[in-house]
Amino acid sequence: MNQEALHKITYGIYILSTEFEGKPNGQIVNSVFQVTAEPATIAVSLNKQNLTCEYLLKTKKFSLSMLEKNTPMTFIGQFGFKSGRTSNKFEGISSKKGTTGMPIVLDHALACLEAEVIGQLEVGTNIIIVGKILEAEVLSQLEPMTYVYYHDVKKGFSPKNAPTYIKAEEMVAKKGEKTMDKYVCKVCGYIYDPVVGDPDNGVAAGTKFEDVPNTWVCPICGAGKDQFEEVK
Repeated sequence: MNQEALHKITYGIYILSTEFEGKPNGQIVNSVFQVTAEPATIAVSLNKQNLTCEYLLKTKKFSLSMLEKNTPMTFIGQFGFKSGRTSNKFEGISSKKGTTGMPIVLDHALACLEAEVIGQLEVGTNIIIVGKILEAEVLSQLEPMTYVYYHDVKKGFSPKNAPTYIKAEEMVAKKGEKTMDKYVCKVCGYIYDPVVGDPDNGVAAGTKFEDVPNTWVCPICGAGKDQFEEVK
């Protein structure tokens, strides 16, 4: 089977949020699609091990915030590569309570919706949740971020629990990129390319990884420089 065919399926980038016993949590999801128009229903795939999934199965309600094209990687990293078991993902985040009582992330969101669970299906490591949409709101007219843009332009990868996860080194090999002097984050799969650098965090283009300050951290997940290894 040529898995390259699966990479042609289009995805968006969203934050799914829920709350249980006063504790909000959320995560990045990309496997989201509308199922029916009347009533309006939506389906999303979640890994069973994620805290967000655990909360959602208890509350039976959730929100989705659709992220805009220029969402910072650090913002995506906060919800995509950190666990709510060890950190408060909503710290410093602009959000509001929806009509269902679930939190809705507002930062970098172009639209949001709220839903209640009406069905679920276990598929291996994941659960497909089907929700009836109760409320929807447009927040801006900005362009949405697609997974293709996230990967090809922002150089991002899916976390290990994502349904679209591919090992970083496999992705680089498939693209046929020259890997000399590139380093991959062992935590989230972000690849530091010295040609591009990390200008948003003070590392100019053309900076070799060896010359990157030791205080620098992964722009996606916040891992230290010592958590990077050369891409072979």
